[in-house]
Amino acid sequence: MSICDDISEFLDLLKTLRFVDDKLVNRLNTTIPTESFSAKVDAQVNCKDLFLQLVASHANRNQALGQCLTLSSEKLQNFKEQKKSNPNDLKNLRLLRTEQTKFRELQTQMNVEEVIQERSLRIYHERCRAFYKPGDN
Repeated sequence: MSICDDISEFLDLLKTLRFVDDKLVNRLNTTIPTESFSAKVDAQVNCKDLFLQLVASHANRNQALGQCLTLSSEKLQNFKEQKKSNPNDLKNLRLLRTEQTKFRELQTQMNVEEVIQERSLRIYHERCRAFYKPGDN
């Protein structure tokens, strides 16, 4: 059974995978030192590490959502074809509706993901731009 088959389980997984974004402000507060601690902490290394974690987390979630959307889309197509060949099959109609609901939820989560990623990168840029800019070596 794929993680995509159970939407509740998948949403729990997304929640876990969004941990880096959820704790971003806290991490930035501990990553970027105040002036009194600036000699003890390498903010450039910390910001770079945090950026790499953000990018990896975003890529993992995008991949998981993309795979589940593709799988759900294929299932929807299959159920629709079955409906055409046998329009009175109540079991198929129920499965079709269930899959449509799951597909809409996955699309919603893609939109939520876009907002989360944009917000996280904006906050990151605001706080780390003086220490590390993506693309710097």
